[in-house]
Amino acid sequence: MPFVTCCLAQPPQHPGGPGRPPGPGQGRPLSTVKPTHADLAYATKSPAQKLDLYLPKNAKAPFPVIVMIHGGAFLFGDKADGMGLAGVDSLLEAGFAVASINYRLSGEASYPAQIFDAKTAVRFLRAQAATYQLDPTRFGAWGASAGGNLASLLGTTGGVAELEGAELGHADQSSRVQAVVDWFGPIDFLKMQEQAGPGSRAAHTNDASSPESRLLGAPIQSIPQKVALTNPINFITPDDAPFLIENGSDDRHIPPIQNQMLAEQLTRVLGKEKVIHHTLEGAGHGGPAFETSENLQRVIDFFQKHLR
Repeated sequence: MPFVTCCLAQPPQHPGGPGRPPGPGQGRPLSTVKPTHADLAYATKSPAQKLDLYLPKNAKAPFPVIVMIHGGAFLFGDKADGMGLAGVDSLLEAGFAVASINYRLSGEASYPAQIFDAKTAVRFLRAQAATYQLDPTRFGAWGASAGGNLASLLGTTGGVAELEGAELGHADQSSRVQAVVDWFGPIDFLKMQEQAGPGSRAAHTNDASSPESRLLGAPIQSIPQKVALTNPINFITPDDAPFLIENGSDDRHIPPIQNQMLAEQLTRVLGKEKVIHHTLEGAGHGGPAFETSENLQRVIDFFQKHLR
């Protein structure tokens, strides 16, 4: 079944700068499948720390797990919208369990709360693997836009204590993932404005009102050391997960070179056999080009290769 990755509505404009659309997975979910287990609390610090777990019906347990991370400029979004981000039907049919997570948005908590939450969700799922028939050795992450940044960080920051959020629970479990799909996530916030093309919303990244500055709690150019903690490139090591990176050539929100930079650095360290970078010609920040059966199958094949 196809799914919605484009922005269906613009968020309200914010004082001091333009609004940014919620991003992929923020519209009406097209899938009608219901969670097997809804609103599982993976931590107790915030009501946002919940996930929905979908289990395949016609597959042999224990199931490999795909952690879905919704977009929304770190300002908007919900785990139910993640259904539109990445064809849960296709994943379930292929025998994967799907965990669509909520995380604290920037209006509630500044970074690194968001990556703390994503990692804690992974640790929770590993701790509960026997309960839900999950395979703790086969975890993937798939996110788009803001979620793509967090998925990429999951793939490169295993063992980075300052980004672990171990105090949130299940500190005895690993937050590593074994495969990552990044759909047009922002990578190097400090370079986005200079890389912005004509008409790109990234031209406002350095503004105090930008989603990136709101995420960090200050204009990003004033806190480069903190911003560095959001950049997955800074943490790449040879034992990182394989990556599939996709972006549109005409993305007006995240400069396409952002994903190219990530792919190039990953390839240098991991080798080309572990990194796929695919640019969808003519595509923007999500949209129909990402929803084709061919592109969905590319993602499924990637997860099948690395998690089976």
